[in-house]
Amino acid sequence: MTAESLTDKQGRLLLAIARDAIAQALGVAHTAPNVEADWLAEPGACFVTLTQQGELRGCIGSLQAHRSLLADVRHNALAAALQDPRFAPLGAAELARTRIEVSLLSASQPMQFTDEADALAQLRPGVDGVVFEFGYHRSTFLPQVWEQLPQPRQFMAQLKRKAGLPADFWSDQVTLSRYTVSKWQEQDHG
Repeated sequence: MTAESLTDKQGRLLLAIARDAIAQALGVAHTAPNVEADWLAEPGACFVTLTQQGELRGCIGSLQAHRSLLADVRHNALAAALQDPRFAPLGAAELARTRIEVSLLSASQPMQFTDEADALAQLRPGVDGVVFEFGYHRSTFLPQVWEQLPQPRQFMAQLKRKAGLPADFWSDQVTLSRYTVSKWQEQDHG
């Protein structure tokens, strides 16, 4: 399933699937969406982001399509709500005030660069999600993170810190790849 090929109606269904998975796990009454669409059975990779009053409350996802889109959305919604190590598990009383966003990822494309300056010059703020890798250190930022970190140097520094490395770290062994997303966000939950 390619991110670019989904309609807004399909995106709203992904949001409903994510909310349904969380509501079921928390025992909250809800209306289950109809998930009998062929496109949901195709492989897909997504991130599910939870916010409350504009603040992050959980974000978990897959960088590569390794299961059906339906299974990926459900799994990542539950993980964002209950297993993000940065937050306590979401409580049933919080669900009504939690806004859900689903980001469907394109396939990652490896970047070719000669040094950090070259890599930074190639980044497309607001467009690229980036995967940073060095040895066992790995991190990613969705394209939405550019809203908080609009400068490529700042974006890269925080990506390195997220990977557990100093902000000024660089090595010829660093690999970067980028991806884009199609995203949908609930409008009626604050």
